[in-house]
Amino acid sequence: MLNRRILRIKAFKVLYSYAEDQSMTLEEAESQLKESLEATRTLYLFMLDLIPALTEEARRRIKETSAKFNPTEEEKHPNMKFVENQVAPLLSEDPDFQKIISKRCLSWEQHDAFLRRLYDIVRTREYFIDYMNAPERSLKEDAALFRRIFEDELVDDEELERILEDMSLWWNDDLAYSLTWCCNAMKDFAAGKRWTLPELYKSDMVKAGHGNPKQKVDNDKDFVFKLLRTSYVNYGKYLKRIAEMVPDWDDNRLFVTDIELIVMGLSEAKAFPDMPLRVTINEYVEISKFYSTPKSRQFVNGLLDKLVKKLIEEGEIVKTVEN
Repeated sequence: MLNRRILRIKAFKVLYSYAEDQSMTLEEAESQLKESLEATRTLYLFMLDLIPALTEEARRRIKETSAKFNPTEEEKHPNMKFVENQVAPLLSEDPDFQKIISKRCLSWEQHDAFLRRLYDIVRTREYFIDYMNAPERSLKEDAALFRRIFEDELVDDEELERILEDMSLWWNDDLAYSLTWCCNAMKDFAAGKRWTLPELYKSDMVKAGHGNPKQKVDNDKDFVFKLLRTSYVNYGKYLKRIAEMVPDWDDNRLFVTDIELIVMGLSEAKAFPDMPLRVTINEYVEISKFYSTPKSRQFVNGLLDKLVKKLIEEGEIVKTVEN
């Protein structure tokens, strides 16, 4: 589920927390990383549980309108296609899904205002109107509808972002990635497969048969925890080397996020001799585009490249592969 880019970002955020509070122990940092990694999968579960919640909102609307004093013919005989979709029961009636949702204390019940607004938006969409007017009723069609909702309606929704921020500090920036897995689940449902909890690490997925069986797979869990440990242990030393390369230490130029990215880049270069240097540098340059300033890309690229080469010359970093 989690690829190397996401793993680097997760470790980077924990290292940032350590930079803000250096009383944090390595054990505490590793515990934070573990919690952060699992949180992405929890968010996937929460978003998947939106399906029965949204279906129930639609059912509630129909009950309200049919109970009016003088309902219209349309309100007396509503189109039940959406509320009778075949996807929602696959989750609401699945004991394993309900057990894990309950265990992780996930519920949409307190977010009824969001559900009402989302349903009001969805029901005006052309794809929803076409779905409701089509005579066909099938699991494949229902799954395609929810996949469209996941793809089109939830990313960049400010109200949803506030809900997620209040629920977990680890869910920041994880929504789009989790929604991708919700869409994958819809494809599985359409193919007649049962709901499953995906593997946490992409390497575990490949080993489980979701990929080329001949592909050599390095353990992603080992990678991210080794990256964090190396960054934590060498933080002070690498911070000093950065200061030496930027003697004026201009706060308007050097930001905390830049420092953490460079420290992590140096740590990755040290911890993984068989990782091409250019891959490491490119990864942290890419991350800087989203978590630092517009000038950070060039700064991180230049300083990280100079420091790694200097540490290779000194024997601090050893590389067994070419760039």
